[in-house]
Amino acid sequence: MKLITRARRMVRLAIKIAWALLDKHHPVLVHLIPMRRCNLACRYCNEYDAVSAPVPLAEMLRRVDLLAGLGTSAVTISGGEPLMHPDLDAIVARIRGRGMVVTMITNGYHLSPERIERLNRAGLDHLEISIDNVEPDEVSMKSLRLLEPKLVWLREHAEFSVAINSVVGSGIKNPEDALQVARRARELGFISHVGVIHDGRGQVKPLAEREMAVYRELRSRRRGPLRLASIFQDNLAAGRPNEWSCRAGARYLYVDENGLVHYCSQQRGRPAIPLETYAKADIEREYATPKMCAPYCTINCVQWVGLADNWRSPQVPLAAVVPRARAVAAQAAAAPSAPPGRALVG
Repeated sequence: MKLITRARRMVRLAIKIAWALLDKHHPVLVHLIPMRRCNLACRYCNEYDAVSAPVPLAEMLRRVDLLAGLGTSAVTISGGEPLMHPDLDAIVARIRGRGMVVTMITNGYHLSPERIERLNRAGLDHLEISIDNVEPDEVSMKSLRLLEPKLVWLREHAEFSVAINSVVGSGIKNPEDALQVARRARELGFISHVGVIHDGRGQVKPLAEREMAVYRELRSRRRGPLRLASIFQDNLAAGRPNEWSCRAGARYLYVDENGLVHYCSQQRGRPAIPLETYAKADIEREYATPKMCAPYCTINCVQWVGLADNWRSPQVPLAAVVPRARAVAAQAAAAPSAPPGRALVG
């Protein structure tokens, strides 16, 4: 059953990718926020509070319908912590029912076998969890030890794909933990990513020596399209700006709990237009609007979406991609090996 479900998902995803490449006048990906509240308080995060009520279901369903009307290809539900929303399953089902791919970003704490089965029935396509360390500390409680039972349940029950994001930067105490997190993700059969994260003000700093060694090792293990998208992070890790044209507000939208459209989670307030009035004219305007924050942007999904239009209006100079990727790979191969006792994974 899982194989059939995943095969159908891949066909649907291929259709959405083809549509994204052919037509530039619709959003490829929208981050939709059903609630700002979160059960955790990670030091680097500026996207949560501890008191907000969930957006009522009727309003969430209306917003999903509005996104479908814009021709949206995929919707990622995030927060806050989306699993705290009492009607999450109905929101997921509505997104799928309107023909859009539906994914979710969660800290994983509220997962259980029964909850995973409900997400299966609702039609979730993909789930992502970011794990910051092996043992919890004052920076983050998203630790491998505490989330291990949840990961096993996902392997046993999930019909949707799962990605585990390990991170470096922004005060994470033991950057080498990312190697262990990535190794465990692969052991469980999950997709493994590495991210360079911002601090609580949305800023990114060049990685220190220990952090860079871990990043290089994880980066060297990437294959295929992941290498192309890594060009953005390679520059950020070294403190260099990226030269590209961000398509946020057009190909990527961030719809907050108040129903306002923003460029992304780190640029809330721009343009801050109500979703019910957002139209094709807004998409066309923002497609061509320069974003002053783009050179040091840390938002992976915005960068990924930007590459969809690289063939028609280049944003990353393709002539530089392959040589730079080779240089990074060579640099990673020449980097010192990981500390004793840690497997090298990515």
